[in-house]
Amino acid sequence: MPVYNERERVERAIAEVLATELPDDFELIIIDDGSTDGTREILRGGSWDGRVRLIEHEHNMGKGAAIQTGLGHAQGEFSAIFDADLEYDPADLGLLMPPLLDGRTNACFGVRAFDGYTSHSFLFVLGNKGVTLACNILFNVYLHDIMTCHKMIRTDLFRSLELREPGFAIEPEITARLVQKRERIFEVPVHYRARATEEGKKLTAVDGFRVLRTLLRCRFSNDA
Repeated sequence: MPVYNERERVERAIAEVLATELPDDFELIIIDDGSTDGTREILRGGSWDGRVRLIEHEHNMGKGAAIQTGLGHAQGEFSAIFDADLEYDPADLGLLMPPLLDGRTNACFGVRAFDGYTSHSFLFVLGNKGVTLACNILFNVYLHDIMTCHKMIRTDLFRSLELREPGFAIEPEITARLVQKRERIFEVPVHYRARATEEGKKLTAVDGFRVLRTLLRCRFSNDA
């Protein structure tokens, strides 16, 4: 769980994740990415159970950097990303597991349904669909939502992707590297309610261009 300046939601996010029923035991690795609004103090003072591990970045490094830090500490067979902003329902993590447990796939994504209530804005949805279309064209696949936070992947495979994006562009980088390894990504529908900008929505139009840059880099460069 990457966390950055989420003091209004972080306690509820942790509680809801810990209350989630999954087919097996799990750990929750929280990476505080240099929060400055009191989130860090809440995390340090919380009476969390033994499943919770807190890791801190001294300064803000970005969502991608937080995910990579957490992945380096993961001990389970599968690893999943869950944002502390509660735009997603943690109960849906259980929906991602069956295709992994029965061997159908090594990576499962939760696909968001955008509508008038759950969407941030028309331009937000259009941008999401645009970068997903770009990914499908560049890599000759047919995916529905490459920017979804709900990604569950076998931990050993996840670590092998050699990710390097420090910010939100890690989402398309994960997808691109999976496809390049010829992994077939399973998709399942999940619940979603986007925050408004005034509620703390952090994604901006600039991130859309970073996503496209990352997709192009992964497709046409030889670097890892």
